[in-house]
Amino acid sequence: MAPAEKPRKFVGIDFKRWQQKMFFYLTTLCLQRFNSEDAPEVPEGTSDKERFIIVEAWKNSDFLCRNYILSGLQDDLYNVYSGTKTSKELWEALE
Repeated sequence: MAPAEKPRKFVGIDFKRWQQKMFFYLTTLCLQRFNSEDAPEVPEGTSDKERFIIVEAWKNSDFLCRNYILSGLQDDLYNVYSGTKTSKELWEALE
């Protein structure tokens, strides 16, 4: 499936419409789950190598998701929300 067209930048009005479009865009990129998930808890007994791979994969995908959302904000809003640590934190702050 080809990615959907990236939504226009959010300028402070019609948030729910922008939010739905951004959520759909993130869905096409398979990143929408990072808006609601915390970092995974790695099960006991997992090797250090596997633990590293799991955590780094999650961090990378969360980084992409967070920055796709930030890139969809007008510059003034970007400056306000760029200090968030995770996609979930950013998504909740925007709501």
